[in-house]
Amino acid sequence: MNTFSTFLPILFLLLFIPIFLSGRKQRKQMQEMQHMQAELSEGDMVITTSGLRGTVVDSGYEETIDLEIAPGVVTTWLRAAIREKITQPAGDGSESDSLVGATEIAESSTNDNSGGRATA
Repeated sequence: MNTFSTFLPILFLLLFIPIFLSGRKQRKQMQEMQHMQAELSEGDMVITTSGLRGTVVDSGYEETIDLEIAPGVVTTWLRAAIREKITQPAGDGSESDSLVGATEIAESSTNDNSGGRATA
């Protein structure tokens, strides 16, 4: 019985420590997310929780934010719906370079004679 009484507190510690540490990690992530959402300003590129990409047009409201999702199309979102802020890649910041590269790759893969199979 003495072994059981010493084993029980150790068992509780082994179960409690991972739960405690994961809770701390989640709270830290939540605080970082709320800070990012509060610091959004006009011109920031963001992605919403539903995967929509847009540019912040107006961030003057406390709980909502206006995003331009296409030229001339502005929608209003809750700040809590913003998942991440996109940082501009190095260079001139245009998306056309990455789109041209993707188009060239797609064209080269459809013009080969492998019939859609990878060759070594």
